[in-house]
Amino acid sequence: MSRLPTGGRVDRGRTLRFTFDGEQYTGHPGDTLASALLAAGRIEAGPSVHRGRPRGVLTAGTTEPNAMVQVVGDCPEPMLPATAVELVDGLAAESLSGVGWLGSAPDSAVHDKKYVHADVVVVGAGPAGIAAALAAGRSGARVVLVEQDRALGGALLDGGERVDGRPASEWINRAVREFVEMPEVRVLTRATAVGLHDQNYLLVAERRERDSVRARLWHIRAGRVVLATGAHERPMVFADNDRPGIMLASAVRTYLNRFAVLPGTEAVVCTTSDSAYLTALDLVAAGARVHALVDTRPSPPPRLAARVREAGVDVHPGSAVVGTTGDRRLASARVAGIDESGAITGGVREIACDLLAVCGGWSPAVHLHGQAGGKLRWDRIVAGFVPDGGVAGSKVIGAARGTYDLAGCLAQGFAAGAEAATAGGFRVAAPPVPPVDGDRPATAPRPLWIVPGETGDPSSWRNHFVDLQRDSTVADVWRSVGAGMRSVEHVKRYTTIGTGSDQGATSSVNAIGVLAEALSSGSPGAVGTTTFRPPANPVSFAVLAGRDRGALHDPVRTTPMHSWHVRAGAVFEDVGQWKRARYYPLDGEDMDTAVERECRAARGGVAMMDATTLGKIEIAGPDAATFLNRVYTNAFAKLPVGKARYGMMCGADGMVLDDGVSLRLAEDRYLMTTTTGNAAKVMDWLEEWLQTEWPHLAVHCTSVTEQWATIAVAGPDSRTVVGRMAPALDVSAEAFGFMEFRETVLHNGIPARICRISFSGELAYEINVASWYGLAVWEAVAEAGADLDITPYGTETMHVLRAEKGFVIVGQDTDGTVTPHDLGMDWVVSKRKDFVGRRSFARPDTAREDRKQLVGLLPVDPAERLPEGAQLVAPGAPAEPPVPMLGHVTSSYRSAALGRTFALALVADGRRRIGEVLHAPVGDRTIAAVVTRPVFYDEGGARRDGRQPS
Repeated sequence: MSRLPTGGRVDRGRTLRFTFDGEQYTGHPGDTLASALLAAGRIEAGPSVHRGRPRGVLTAGTTEPNAMVQVVGDCPEPMLPATAVELVDGLAAESLSGVGWLGSAPDSAVHDKKYVHADVVVVGAGPAGIAAALAAGRSGARVVLVEQDRALGGALLDGGERVDGRPASEWINRAVREFVEMPEVRVLTRATAVGLHDQNYLLVAERRERDSVRARLWHIRAGRVVLATGAHERPMVFADNDRPGIMLASAVRTYLNRFAVLPGTEAVVCTTSDSAYLTALDLVAAGARVHALVDTRPSPPPRLAARVREAGVDVHPGSAVVGTTGDRRLASARVAGIDESGAITGGVREIACDLLAVCGGWSPAVHLHGQAGGKLRWDRIVAGFVPDGGVAGSKVIGAARGTYDLAGCLAQGFAAGAEAATAGGFRVAAPPVPPVDGDRPATAPRPLWIVPGETGDPSSWRNHFVDLQRDSTVADVWRSVGAGMRSVEHVKRYTTIGTGSDQGATSSVNAIGVLAEALSSGSPGAVGTTTFRPPANPVSFAVLAGRDRGALHDPVRTTPMHSWHVRAGAVFEDVGQWKRARYYPLDGEDMDTAVERECRAARGGVAMMDATTLGKIEIAGPDAATFLNRVYTNAFAKLPVGKARYGMMCGADGMVLDDGVSLRLAEDRYLMTTTTGNAAKVMDWLEEWLQTEWPHLAVHCTSVTEQWATIAVAGPDSRTVVGRMAPALDVSAEAFGFMEFRETVLHNGIPARICRISFSGELAYEINVASWYGLAVWEAVAEAGADLDITPYGTETMHVLRAEKGFVIVGQDTDGTVTPHDLGMDWVVSKRKDFVGRRSFARPDTAREDRKQLVGLLPVDPAERLPEGAQLVAPGAPAEPPVPMLGHVTSSYRSAALGRTFALALVADGRRRIGEVLHAPVGDRTIAAVVTRPVFYDEGGARRDGRQPS
């Protein structure tokens, strides 16, 4: 192995220094770690993961199963293929045996995400992909071309083809220049499409070694996708096919032509198809001695065979390599004739060599097509699985569909690019296909799934390796069949074939072929393939996370009035991602004192609260009313425009999911509010039903939580304050009823939507304005109520006020096992319409009379506060466990209005226990409490309308 004196695509004018396993090496810009090591004579990559056998570089790309390395340094990265690690000065790496490690120090590298839309995305920049991107780009469409290598061209970078009378490299360079001049074309190199999801949603992982950002994950929504992902060359399965020095024939060409590296000087080439003949010719041109070209086909293509023989290479038709010898690397290949059944005929010839270039055929890279739901069929002529039909919005072209001739790839690329652009509204004709020279012939291959061992004894199959990374062999496949496995999915899991970092790129089809022979099922098509799942190539968690880590992992959300709350000395609590003011202590006040003062203001005067964090979802469309009727337990279809209604939402199991008030803005538009912590969950729930169960409903859901700032004004004097804020609005009880809303303009010219909604039980209003007006309107409300001593109150006071009225908070007074009936809210459950969860109410369990029900608790000692979460037991319960638990405390507060403590609880058969005394064991003492109804204050609701209780 050595660096050739000329050629390649490396920058010989610069030298890069690196270390591998502690030894110093040099290379050049343009090298990979693997090519630099091969140039330096380093053939062995590391021992195999299970059996410790020496292994060497097999491939020249991301499908490498052997040469996995650990990059060390400040930001260590494990399990990277040396064939895909670009060489940089100062690189330090170590060989691996299947196990890497992460550093203990925080990773300082930056990983980003990018979200874009494109009319056409082309994956793969070989000849077919370049042609597709050119055709689509010329239409003016937004085009993204994705290529995993650092240069465009694919297989054209390794050969001597000519396009339009010029070397293929010139055609590639012209295409690159044209892409640069197209303002709507974006070319991503070092970028791997790792997932193709529904509706052409692509995930692309981009490496950015020379940028402040190490990697970027692109989320691309594409109108049309063209898959030009090429094909993977397969190894051959023969005895001891894993020795260092055995490489894929296409990888040998890559090292010769891209990196000017000669992987061996004494070579043998073994192939099942035409492509490896070009490898033999390239090796001879590079100065290597090629002792034999071994072809499994009894009648090799005459033209290619003649060229190889003219170069001084013996051609062995109807033969195969049946074994190898060597210690730490390859020493010889053993060659024998094979008959039509694949059995060895005649004697075995041993040929000394340090390089064995093998080609077991080509497998179209159909992983993205499969991820998108595309079907596959076995093509006997191609000897590979190819797309069977298409997937809406995407098309597979070139080698990815079994087309291996250059002219055919260009024709398919130009046609697919033009078709994709035209389908997106950018009409363009496919360009004419230029003449090509040096094209790959198309003689049918002869795959051999198992090359028999010399002894004919199946026990020798223990060294016929199918998956090099997993050390899985033909013997493992046979053992799985003997254990009763028949499905390829079962065999995959039994043998672990295809579960390595290369996702079976070099092993899966061979394994399917071996399984077909073990089952005597004929062809691999009768066995089928395993399921293609993203990511198609390994993606680090750091790339998936991007900047969503540390302080940014769970972003802090604040309302537009947050700065005012800070200046007012508010103490905050986290509710979901929101910072909410919990209470506003004055000098010398603790929380209890501050909350008592805030409660008195809300009950006796006027108080204001920032309610911006409530979830808000617009439900729009002709079927909006039908949709709400189905997701809420009560009816919304006949709610008049301008009115609001409280609604409860249940899961399919009939348990309370969320609640809130919805406003009917128009015949086809509602505004739904949710609890602060459940906003995202409810949005997801609504979308799930619309997308999976009722896709026929014409409804769109849009989260508008951040678009609205909400100020609750509560208390007997709230009408006065709101009247001052909205002088054009009649806020009298007669003109503005409970659960109604009005659109108006505030005294300072700001448009607002004012609702008469009360979560405190007092006369109350909610002023909703665009979020950018939130702070200004908050300050205006404070000013309008200054002479009435308006008081800001926080979430703790809100909890006290609502609990006094027996209003529940989902997630605090419910726990996923509570129905509306358990809460005593039968009135909110319609008996005439269907809704999500209704059927579950007929289950015997939900109809049990002894279910836990919401009740109130009044401690016998009015000064004692029950801890929230405290378990409740009957008097006289045993002191030693197990102790029968009757329920638990869900909410517990001290009330200024009641002049005592009180609580809400879920208690078994609670409504029948009203008047009983229950005990709450707390540490070494017990708190006694009387079970009551859950409404403690103004049970008739007179204060809600500004009246005094009768």
